[in-house]
Amino acid sequence: MTHKFRTFLTMLGIIFGVAAVIAMLSIGEGAKQDALEQIELLGMRNIIVEGVIPGEESGSDIVGGRSPGLTMGDADNLSSFDKLFTRVVTSRIIDGIKAFHADAEVEARIVATSPAYLPTMNMTMLRGSFIRIDDLSEYSQVCAIGTNIKRKLFAFDDPIGKQIRIHDLHYTVIGIVSEKAVGSSSFQGVDISNVNNDIYIPRSTALKKIHRDFDYAATRSGMGEEARRKFISDEIDQIILNVSEGQHIPTVASLIERVMERRHRGVPDYNVIVPEALLAQSQRTQRIFNIVMGAIAGISLLVGGIGIMNIMLASVLERTREIGVRRAVGASRTDIMSQFLIEAVTMCLIGCFIGVFAGLGLAKGISTYADWRTIISIFSIILAVGVSTAVGIIFGFFPARKAASLDPIEALRYE
Repeated sequence: MTHKFRTFLTMLGIIFGVAAVIAMLSIGEGAKQDALEQIELLGMRNIIVEGVIPGEESGSDIVGGRSPGLTMGDADNLSSFDKLFTRVVTSRIIDGIKAFHADAEVEARIVATSPAYLPTMNMTMLRGSFIRIDDLSEYSQVCAIGTNIKRKLFAFDDPIGKQIRIHDLHYTVIGIVSEKAVGSSSFQGVDISNVNNDIYIPRSTALKKIHRDFDYAATRSGMGEEARRKFISDEIDQIILNVSEGQHIPTVASLIERVMERRHRGVPDYNVIVPEALLAQSQRTQRIFNIVMGAIAGISLLVGGIGIMNIMLASVLERTREIGVRRAVGASRTDIMSQFLIEAVTMCLIGCFIGVFAGLGLAKGISTYADWRTIISIFSIILAVGVSTAVGIIFGFFPARKAASLDPIEALRYE
């Protein structure tokens, strides 16, 4: 208390270190939660076969070889491995399509699929029902919509039973799909669409009734000739395979790669996405990030601890006569050691207290200005307090021991 400014400067290392620890852990926890949410959208036990334009991924044109693109035959062939998969779901996707209701319009993504899409993608219904088997066999013009579509087209009205128009066709709304949290638009290089902006229609309806609209949409979008050709020729865009429990997902993914390569005659017009592998890769990257950030925070705490030890050593010299007086009136070596240790730990804990608030503010600032998701956990605060206490004890021990070992008579003579 006699040297307030000096004490504050001493605590700066602890303040910065604790703030860095809390901010680093909050960023890591936010990134972890984002990754889990993105993987939930893809399905942890799913393997997704996605159609791509030949040559687009590799940056070069494919010479020789012919492939029909992604087809129902691919899905049927993979379905024959019935012991490996719980469900095999196909979908046809059209991006950037305008949907209308009364005077309202919205840009949506059309997902033409089957009833099994809902459980396979870990989705639930908020109201109404999803596509049914009868809708596929009857080529019904019905749809289930995402929550964003509901808000933009119907506001506070109940959409069930009402119609929306997509190009020349009208679809009756039979259900609303529950909202899902969507972080970034991509994860580990894989595009992830906002499912709340989706409109789900029967796959059979899309292939039979609006196939002509695919060509129209492709032409309007300004696609290149190769992309346009693929857009209007492929039967489906995705095959989603839900791997049975007990099956080793990487092994199953390798089998799918071999089957697809054989069926497509070596033409890479598909991409096999394994969400489990993407999550593992994300976690490895996150661990490296945490180690680097932890090392930076650790250096700050180390510097802070060294600062505290230097100041405490100076304090021992300044208070040598005081130590002699205390020893002369009956204080033991343990009493002197406890006094200096308590002072060191108190400085660390005060610095920790300030650092916690600085870390909370830093995490909030990162979230606001860098648009990174941050999650403050109780563990990070407990860790910061524990580390600060340890720093106080470790770096305060040597000065405290030196003070306790002073000879009382020599200490009384010290000027």
